[in-house]
Amino acid sequence: MIYDDKERKTQVWFCGGHFINDIYTGFLNPIMPFIAEQVKITMPVATIILSCSHIFSSLLQPFFGFFADKMRKRALIFWGLIFTACFISFAPASNHIWQMILFIMLGSLGSSLFHPQSLGLISKFSTSDVVRNMGIFIACGTLGYSMGPLFSSGIAQYCGLDKMPYLAILGIAWALLMFKCVPKFSQENSGEKSNLKFFQSLKDILSNRKLNILNLIAMLKSLMTTSCSILLPFLWKSQGYTKFQIGLALFFFIFAGGIASLLSPKFEHKIGTKNVFYFSMITTFPLMILFMFTYKTIPVLSFVIFTVMGFVTMFATPITMSFAQNVLPQYKSIIGGFINGFSWGVVAIAMSITGYIAQQTSIVPVLVTISFIPAVCSVLVKYLFNNEIKN
Repeated sequence: MIYDDKERKTQVWFCGGHFINDIYTGFLNPIMPFIAEQVKITMPVATIILSCSHIFSSLLQPFFGFFADKMRKRALIFWGLIFTACFISFAPASNHIWQMILFIMLGSLGSSLFHPQSLGLISKFSTSDVVRNMGIFIACGTLGYSMGPLFSSGIAQYCGLDKMPYLAILGIAWALLMFKCVPKFSQENSGEKSNLKFFQSLKDILSNRKLNILNLIAMLKSLMTTSCSILLPFLWKSQGYTKFQIGLALFFFIFAGGIASLLSPKFEHKIGTKNVFYFSMITTFPLMILFMFTYKTIPVLSFVIFTVMGFVTMFATPITMSFAQNVLPQYKSIIGGFINGFSWGVVAIAMSITGYIAQQTSIVPVLVTISFIPAVCSVLVKYLFNNEIKN
């Protein structure tokens, strides 16, 4: 019973840290059109900068996940949260592009430090329902990510971009509290020795067919979420929407995704894991078609559709993570880095090109095309449950 109480308290601290860390990661998207105007850059350049931030916050996560599994110390979660809070908060106040880029990259690096270790520790400290705990943890991050646009757009709208550095205080304070309250698991498991080899672990993960499919699914869902979050603020700004209105739209989109992460484990028990994957991957396409026909003529309805898209897009996220970690349980943090990080990093590279295409053509048709890809690739889901296919 003592361990259960410790588990519960630890989960609270990790979930709170994930919530706060991801508030900062959601800061930039709604106000980037206005930051771009401040530092005098175009939409493709702004898209590249945001894409690079995703690369720094995501692509390096498997590497940090390896060290998290090997070092067995808590340092990455604390320093990661502090870096994210400080540097992301200072970025919008920058008047020079290179200063802004430096702050964004360092803040994104902090997020890359935080996520893989915290994902691994959630599984480590779960003695009851791992999928449920993972769902709550991911939901807290998603809800925090949804609050980021609301915080940043509200401060930018009513106080100015130069006041945003004050928001760093919240992340620093929580990191210090976590340092005091999160158990020092390295002392508890001092008898354990980690013999993980980085390249061997990469070989094991990348040669696993189920993990390759799960990574692809994570990439496609990340592509949908990132494309909407980066490109649509530029569309809405061109239509005359304010900073806060854009932030509110992104808030509901991501908030709905957080609710989906909470509900998906329950739906998994009712309709089955396979159907959760199918629903999440296929439904986004018809919703994006509806958005295309309503965003000009019936804007309120288009915002409702956009919110539902957020729910659908992130519906299978915790199940994807838990499924992947159960395939090779000895690599929990590294796999967490792949599913939650590497997939976003690969998408970020693609977004550099997507932003340019969207400016040369049109934003909404590009998003419709992107939403079609997961629907087509949903055919791969059946291979996750084909026992004849070796891992």
